[in-house]
Amino acid sequence: MKIHSESIIPHGRDAVYQTYRDRLSEVAAFLPDVESITVKDRKDDDGRTVLHNVWVSNTDIPKTAQSFLRPEHLKWDDYAIWTHDAYSVAWRIKTRVFADTFRCEGTNTFYAEGDSETRVVVSGDLHIDLSSMPGVPRFLAKRLAPQVEGFIVKMIAPNLQQVNEAVGHYISEERTK
Repeated sequence: MKIHSESIIPHGRDAVYQTYRDRLSEVAAFLPDVESITVKDRKDDDGRTVLHNVWVSNTDIPKTAQSFLRPEHLKWDDYAIWTHDAYSVAWRIKTRVFADTFRCEGTNTFYAEGDSETRVVVSGDLHIDLSSMPGVPRFLAKRLAPQVEGFIVKMIAPNLQQVNEAVGHYISEERTK
């Protein structure tokens, strides 16, 4: 299922791009559902930066899901390749739970809108294969997958907007220091 989001951040492209790439762990403080973002690995070379970040959510797990979903499952790995001259990042998310059933990848592209604004365009794909998911009958897996994907995409869209708003708030606060 396609993921698409566009936002305007009221800061110049260089500041937005660099904050996304280099300061995301600090931006986490502005995200209500994120406990932390930790850089696990970083390599810089020839106009590219390759990052592996670990995101940890602090979202409460509903009681109905607590028997199979634990707090340690609310972590995911974000693998990203930043291409500086294109002002873009190709990313892939790997979950800690049901990793074989979940694929999510895409790109963020940063466009200058004049000198003082940046349009962030997120395009991606989410695919869930329920056929190997415990408790899901095979004959239902293909019919249920698009519904589950749609539900997750609807949850992701506001989070993408929150990250953009948090980046904007972070840059604004840094400029007042």
